[in-house]
Amino acid sequence: HDQCIAFFLGKSETKSRKAGAGRERRTGKLALGRKGGEGLDPFMLSDQFFELWNQNDLPMLHLAAIQGFSKLSEPLEALLTILESCPGKQKGRNHTLGYHILMEFQTWIKEHPQVKLSSFSEDKAVDLQRRALGLLSDTNPTFRDSLINIYQVKSLDPSILRLYIVKLQALNCYKEAITLSIKLGLQTELNTMEMLVPVILQDKLPLAESFVKGHSELERQLVLLLDSWCHPDFNVEDIRKQFPHLSLSKHYTAQIQSKMLTRHVLRLMEKFKIDQRLCPNALHKRRLDSLRYLMFKTFGEKTMTEENWTDHVQYVVADDLLLQVHLVQMLVKYCSLQKASQWSLRYNIPKDQLPLGVWEAQQSLPPDLQQICLNDITQEKWVPPQSHWHKFYQVPLTKDKVHFVDRPETFHECQSIVLKEGGIVGVDMEWQPTFGCVSTQAVALIQLAVLDQVFLLDLCARGFRQQSDLVGFIRALFSNRNILKLGYSMTGDLKCLSATWPELSEEPLRMEGMLDLLRVHQKIQCQKVNRVQNGPREVLVGEDSAEKGLSLLVQQVLGKPLDKTEQMSNWEKRPLRISQIRYAVADAYCLLDVYSALSSNPASFGLPADLRSITSGQSETSKGKKQKEKQAKKTAQALGNEVTCQLGVLLNSQGCQNR
Repeated sequence: HDQCIAFFLGKSETKSRKAGAGRERRTGKLALGRKGGEGLDPFMLSDQFFELWNQNDLPMLHLAAIQGFSKLSEPLEALLTILESCPGKQKGRNHTLGYHILMEFQTWIKEHPQVKLSSFSEDKAVDLQRRALGLLSDTNPTFRDSLINIYQVKSLDPSILRLYIVKLQALNCYKEAITLSIKLGLQTELNTMEMLVPVILQDKLPLAESFVKGHSELERQLVLLLDSWCHPDFNVEDIRKQFPHLSLSKHYTAQIQSKMLTRHVLRLMEKFKIDQRLCPNALHKRRLDSLRYLMFKTFGEKTMTEENWTDHVQYVVADDLLLQVHLVQMLVKYCSLQKASQWSLRYNIPKDQLPLGVWEAQQSLPPDLQQICLNDITQEKWVPPQSHWHKFYQVPLTKDKVHFVDRPETFHECQSIVLKEGGIVGVDMEWQPTFGCVSTQAVALIQLAVLDQVFLLDLCARGFRQQSDLVGFIRALFSNRNILKLGYSMTGDLKCLSATWPELSEEPLRMEGMLDLLRVHQKIQCQKVNRVQNGPREVLVGEDSAEKGLSLLVQQVLGKPLDKTEQMSNWEKRPLRISQIRYAVADAYCLLDVYSALSSNPASFGLPADLRSITSGQSETSKGKKQKEKQAKKTAQALGNEVTCQLGVLLNSQGCQNR
């Protein structure tokens, strides 16, 4: 703080003021009084403040300030002299002498409107403003804002303000420099990279975000900067050489990794509405992590079907040659040369980029195996095999009770049935998994289950999503308190609805008559815990169980879990497979069956007679999230480092398991 004042005002001037203060103190003039009719000496007032401050006598300090300010011949000039002579540094605190003096002055000046900067000559006013500027390195926002307002610092010549910011940076006061530049509105006047890089490297990315916010070009520069750091060849030492005075902790050096940076780039890309094509490095990193995750789910954990894996791999790899090569390399390692050669043929990967043995495997493939063949979906049957009946919950409906809604005629029929007063509707939604490449995806399918039938609103059908009265229907359904809507962890569904129709972000849905069975489930789990333990504890639904979320609730209430095999399907691909339709129908209709079973005997589950009274409950706790992250890491390690997927991708896909 003192360095900044000295640098800006000149060390000799600052020293002369301090020397003057010392001379006055040595004269012993510590009482309030006037000096030759010129008004109260500000150094005397400062000494009086200091003495009362040391005595911790704040009431007397307040009285001395009110009386003392009125006796000053030039209060605005005297205040700066007093603040410059205050011992100690503010450093953002609000319990220093300087802070209290400034707050007292701000109160006093409201009663004395005649005290204003315009009463000084232009040169004198600029001198006072420059002195006030020298005190603005303090990071306490109230202290800083008060000085800026009292001395109208923003009206100073921009070149003077820029010079001060540059000098703050020269003193390694990076946080103070960027905070003050934001307050003074200097963002477009300064070198963006010199302002952003130091604070980012000091683990202050939120400050960098505040600096660029509202300036589209600066927002773009920040995102592109972070994306450049996601490049495989990026080395933090190169940046460190540009800013040798920066002291980087080991903690943050570890954070400057492509994994963390990718997460920030994708978040800011959405926040600032940046074209994702401008961020190739972060997207490549996220897609590579997604590819590793898919390999793990299919060939490590063996919980993803061949059809789903194929759909998702094509989405993730797209036309990126590097990712296509990575895919073939992983297939060689974790699957077989035959499958690796099939995919290498599909993408026509150059021979010199193929792993060892793949080219030879291509040559030996018979013609009928050179194409990637999937099961014929026309062979699927609505009624699943007997083993499926024994293992999983089954919807008590025939295929003719499932209605695809993709044109006006079927939509009007759906409206007339779903919007009946006094009805109960199970609500669920499906969307394309993006594995973190896009944070929020548009809804592909809305399932609405009523007694004895299910409506599937196909938002991927041509032109159906744009139907004029579709959004009105959604609003009418969710806002009608006389229709009970059942859901399970609806937060993600509602977020995706807003991504589907922007008007739902501008004017959010009014939610009436909604029962989130996640809250009911948490109540059941809490009651279960209380029966075996002395007191309540935080409950993560699905903890210590093979089943999670809604599937666990269905198992606990109806006896069998849901089949979640198709959960991570490509829900935008048409036609949907029979197994996907069965899954979508079951996810919505099971809500009706669960509600019916719970309502018929709520006491046996430790629930109140009126389930609708359970309007709030625990959300997933931070402790629970850490447990999920720990378990996810342990599971991913089963396939080794090569297939250890990015944790953010894994958690993103696991998030929908609570639905």
